Amino acid sequence: MKRLLAAALCLFAARAEALTCGTVTFDGAPFTYCEADPRTDRIMMVWADDTGTPYGGFDALPEPARMAMNAGMFHQDLRPVGLFVEDHRQITPLVTRSGPGNFGMLPNGVFCIEEGRARVIETLRFAVDRPDCRYASQSGPMLVIGGDLHPRFLPDSTSRFIRNGVGSSADGTRVVFAISDAPVTFHHFARFFRDTMQTPDALYFDGNVSRLYAPVMGRDGGVRRLGPMVLVAE
Repeated sequence: MKRLLAAALCLFAARAEALTCGTVTFDGAPFTYCEADPRTDRIMMVWADDTGTPYGGFDALPEPARMAMNAGMFHQDLRPVGLFVEDHRQITPLVTRSGPGNFGMLPNGVFCIEEGRARVIETLRFAVDRPDCRYASQSGPMLVIGGDLHPRFLPDSTSRFIRNGVGSSADGTRVVFAISDAPVTFHHFARFFRDTMQTPDALYFDGNVSRLYAPVMGRDGGVRRLGPMVLVAE
């Protein structure tokens, strides 16, 4: 009986510690990543409290977090740009048209958290399939689509920013959140997700405002006004 209890406790501990974070250098640039398993980690997205007041940053998260990062673009009042779903409640609608800026650089996509899996899904495909997302955030552009880089990314681009995003395995049982620790191009960032993190689908969250809260890595995220955020809760 004691051996069975010990085995159960070990299994619980292994599941509780599924989130792993680390740093890696890819093609001359440093990156920090956190990898989670949606089957064991509690991944959620937050934007505002019950009164509609935005949390606005990592210091006001509604739950203790092992990791958190900004999870999509937002307006000046911190309201999400594009689809945002929080605990099955749609806050803002899906946007399928092209438009200005990075968000409108089609194809863009949706990060969808379902029961037991989390996937990056291209927006038009999402609009057709409409999965039952408990949490979701639309952003753009897509970085990697079915193993291919976004068609508008140029290897010789000179536009470099600190960038963050999310990638997922094909079956949605593995999700990787990452931020560049030096300014990189879209092409460089997309190749990092595809070639180093081995995620066939990846989505850009933002650049310049990008932040990562990861106490295990000694990162408090700093002070920054943020809209939608994703976190791995304790």
